Amino acid sequence: MTLMNRQILLASRPQAAASTDNFKLVETPLPPLQDGQVLVRHHWLSLDPYMRGRMSDARSYAAPQPLGEVMLGGTAGEVVESRHPNFAPGDKVVGMGGWQLYQVADPSQPGALRKVDDSRVPLQAYLGVVGMPGVTAWYGLHRILDPQPGQTVVVSAASGAVGGVVEQLAKRRSARVVGIAGGPEKCRFVVEELGFDACVDHRAHGDLASLAAALREACPRGIDGDFENVGGRVLDAVMLNANAFSRVALCGLIAGYGGEDVPMANPRLILTSRMRIEGFIVSEHPEVWPQALQALGELVARGELKYRESVAQGLEAAPSAFLGMLQGRNFGKQLVRLD
Repeated sequence: MTLMNRQILLASRPQAAASTDNFKLVETPLPPLQDGQVLVRHHWLSLDPYMRGRMSDARSYAAPQPLGEVMLGGTAGEVVESRHPNFAPGDKVVGMGGWQLYQVADPSQPGALRKVDDSRVPLQAYLGVVGMPGVTAWYGLHRILDPQPGQTVVVSAASGAVGGVVEQLAKRRSARVVGIAGGPEKCRFVVEELGFDACVDHRAHGDLASLAAALREACPRGIDGDFENVGGRVLDAVMLNANAFSRVALCGLIAGYGGEDVPMANPRLILTSRMRIEGFIVSEHPEVWPQALQALGELVARGELKYRESVAQGLEAAPSAFLGMLQGRNFGKQLVRLD
């Protein structure tokens, strides 16, 4: 009997905010394996903000997600059938298998599949703290912000999959770390559980002047480094408190993921504060991945790196969970369990 696969395709491009109408759930038969291929059963799907940008056909750092094809995305699962000499049934693997239950993969393709050890690190953690979000945090913190002991680092979207790792890495370098998050529950979490020195609730400060004043109180010595995931009013408030020669690691612009432009209120501050603002895409820096993954994996295995996950159940829940993440309804890394 032919094994059937369930997949979620990109059915249409969002005209403004994305909606569940942009996705389509289908069932398709799996083709027989060819020599050199493996069949992977996905157990976990990663949902990440970058996916929203690729749903549009605007010019960007990566090609748009093609219409009518399986939504792209990171996956973690298990080899169930193999015609490749280096992979066997039962091997745990991570890759970019997309929004589907099964994947037929060619492991000889660069970056297609990577074996992982889930005896010390939970399998789903390879999609979060020991995966792309963790390496993103590691690169932006170490290679761009490079905080010195006693300096102040601000992290927006502080309770998210990237922000929480940035904080813990920065604290290991003896920096003062201040988070920006949405709502009192998330602010309590990042301070009491993750160890931030302070957290500003951006939802309690509805205008730039109020948010900038709250940041000024939380950062009495000014801001030396900003790991920026949000942009918009949040970045404007950071810039009003930035010290001379401060650095901004521009990782994401969640404020614009509804399709709107994200203007900068005071670009002159880049000059007057001699700021360095550097955007980066972690997939363009493969040289750091082995070192970062090893370091992050060891910290998780020793229980020295804390993280939180939001888990949606079932492939059909992926679109709603994805939209909720873009609206800040997730808490930590957003995953979909596919078992």
